[in-house]
Amino acid sequence: MSVVCFGEMLWDVLPSGKQPGGAPLNVAVHLDNFGLDAQLISRVGHDELGVELLAFVESKNLSTSHVQRGETHPTGVVQANVSDRNEVTYQIVQPVAWDYIQYEPALGALVAAADALVFGSLVARSAVSRETLYRLLPHARCRVFDVNLRPPHYSRDVVQYLLRQADVVKLNHHELAEIMGWFGVSPAEETALAWLAARFGLQAVCVTKGADGAALWTGGQLYQTPGRAVDVQDTIGSGDAFLAALLRGWLAGQPPAEYLAFAGAAGSLVATYQGATPAISESMVSEFISN
Repeated sequence: MSVVCFGEMLWDVLPSGKQPGGAPLNVAVHLDNFGLDAQLISRVGHDELGVELLAFVESKNLSTSHVQRGETHPTGVVQANVSDRNEVTYQIVQPVAWDYIQYEPALGALVAAADALVFGSLVARSAVSRETLYRLLPHARCRVFDVNLRPPHYSRDVVQYLLRQADVVKLNHHELAEIMGWFGVSPAEETALAWLAARFGLQAVCVTKGADGAALWTGGQLYQTPGRAVDVQDTIGSGDAFLAALLRGWLAGQPPAEYLAFAGAAGSLVATYQGATPAISESMVSEFISN
């Protein structure tokens, strides 16, 4: 199974130092951890931070063939505030290289050949990368929208457009509440997920709820997985590991309850490490579940 992840790759700057990040990059790393073929479409600057980021990607067994190098804008940087380990906040620099991902015919061919395309709302904050994403969406067999609202870097119109284009949507409980508020509909997951699926023609909608687990609506049914009590180091990358694990099961045609439980465990396991992309494996998640 192959998945293309489109969007931002950057450095998260924490009090302890900088670490590679960006949801598409994190998802790609975890997809590879779980045995899928992951490709990354992004852009870095012609600078030392870009060189270091490309080296990190290659160290994680990922190709940099479709990571563009820009001359006019620097590699992305984000100031991450981890004073609350359970609720990390971000200050995202703009404009940076990944705001200017250029469309190329080879990217359309790459997406068309893959089983799924993963994208978020953050990369759509700029006209250039947004237009490239819009041109890639028709090529995708399965469009996976990782909502990832980061104020003030999104608009209601763009988010609704991406919802209409998606087949699978993953969001957290804060994002669910905000989006349902746009339509004056209750954010209670028992009804909200089904409402979103019907409104936007989605095959699956999943909401993560931190320590309270996650819920998935697919095939006309609601599935739940509980949270797990873990020693949280930080939650950076937990949602990205969750999405990678969810996609692993979705694309393999596994029962929803099974892959939702696996995804929840993967997200919890990553929270026990510092950083977004610890080297966890399928067997480690399975052992975590059994213990």
